[in-house]
Formats: sequence, structure tokens, C-alpha cells
Amino acid sequence: MTEKHSTQFERGTDGPKVIVVGVDGSDTSLRAAAYASGMARRQHALLAVVYVQPVLAAGAALGAPVAEATDEIAEDLVRQVREASEQVRGVFDFRWEFHTFRGDPYNGMVKAADDLKADAVVVGASEQAGHRFVGSVAVRLVKAGRWPVTVMP
Repeated sequence: MTEKHSTQFERGTDGPKVIVVGVDGSDTSLRAAAYASGMARRQHALLAVVYVQPVLAAGAALGAPVAEATDEIAEDLVRQVREASEQVRGVFDFRWEFHTFRGDPYNGMVKAADDLKADAVVVGASEQAGHRFVGSVAVRLVKAGRWPVTVMP
């Protein structure tokens, strides 16, 4: 008796080639970035660091310089990532890029993962208590079931 095997082919890799990590400056997101950096280094993958700039219409309506504040956060995150990568340069080299998207964090991460053709997504667990009831970005990404998602505590 002969067995029939599927002729469906894999993408041609033994591991992720693009790892997307969401950062927002929180402790859990910075731990996620550190973990994803190690993954990228070990897998020889591209690390795409993503910051989703929130659109806060209510703050803008009150005259708050919301766009400037989120731009400053993005610039600070880039600085932190650059400093961290410079500290390990020569010891741990890996490729990384920084991307910003505007919108709500969940849809921004989905767009980033889709646009960058992510093989894996890494995010930090939410530090907000209300997310136990509503659902965090991490939980929503896992439930989407489109990529392997690692959630860092």
C-alpha cells in the first residue's frame, strides 16, 4: 500500500524571518522587545519594532497637542531601541527596523503584521486592569489566529 503525500510546500524557512514586536514604552512592551530581539538574533530574522500612535480625538478637541506628544514618544522609543542595540553591537548583531502606525493598538498591530508579512508577533501583556473584562490587544491578537503570538508578562 502506498501513501500519498501532499505536494503543498512551505515558505522555505525553518523559522520566522520577520518578527513584529509592539512597543509603547510600558515595562511589558520593553520586555517583549528584549525577548523578540533574542528571537531575531537566534533565527537570523528581521525584527520590526512597531509603535502604534494612538489617535485621541477627545484630547485634540480640547486643544491638547496629541500628535506632537505621540511623535515624541515614538522618537523616544527609537532612541531607546538604538541605545540598546548599540550596547550589544558586535556581540549580538541582528537586523531591525522601526515602524509607526496611527490608530488603535489592535488594528495598528494587525496592519503592521500584515504589511510586514510577519511570521511571528510578540507583545507585552496589558498593564491596565480593565482589560481583564474588555480584552487586551494581546488577547485579541491571539484570538485572531493569524500569526504565532507570544505575550510577555
